[in-house]
Amino acid sequence: MIWQQFLSLAGSYPLALRGLGMTVVLSLISLVLGTVLGFGLGILRAGGNRLIAGVIGAWVDLIRGTPFLVQIFLIFFILPEFGIELDAFTAGIIALTNLAACFICEIVVAGIRSVPTGQVEAALASGLSRWQRMRQVVLPQAMRIVLPPLVGQYVLLIKDSSVVSAIGLTDLTRVGWLVVQRVPNGLLVFFLVGVGYFIVCYPLIMLARRLERRMGAAHGEVQL
Repeated sequence: MIWQQFLSLAGSYPLALRGLGMTVVLSLISLVLGTVLGFGLGILRAGGNRLIAGVIGAWVDLIRGTPFLVQIFLIFFILPEFGIELDAFTAGIIALTNLAACFICEIVVAGIRSVPTGQVEAALASGLSRWQRMRQVVLPQAMRIVLPPLVGQYVLLIKDSSVVSAIGLTDLTRVGWLVVQRVPNGLLVFFLVGVGYFIVCYPLIMLARRLERRMGAAHGEVQL
């Protein structure tokens, strides 16, 4: 019985590879777009303009405080009622990019605010403009704080990408649901799905740990 199930799973290898590829492509595009947008929002929110910071903060809180499944349903099923029709892939990209940008925004803001005030005042006394201070003084120091949680957020986003299966996109999770209809062993099928996500996420997990160790060493922490 188990052997037959393994043979059936082997026959689903092309479909599984396609699903894994979709997960990687979807996550990669969303990570790149979300990082660019998240850094932009973070810099604007930390820039000192209360109105802009308030608007961005309200949006970030809304996205962080609502289920991602609800967000993607709103984009895929509700927007067409207003004349905006999106295919599943585009809806998934928009939803994941928005989610990533909001979390990355908070990481960037925390990193910028961690820079000692004296550094900013010294840059101001040197006659640097606001953009020059941000680019030459604040961001280089903030990146040491930002990088480890940023990579960790990438891992979370890859796992969150499994939600797009709910709108019919054939990612790795969707493939698992399709395969389990032919191979009635959900434990085995979704164990292998989990292994697929682990293979994609593990390099990022190791990178995050390495960055955390390097940052700890830079601050003189003793590594046990």
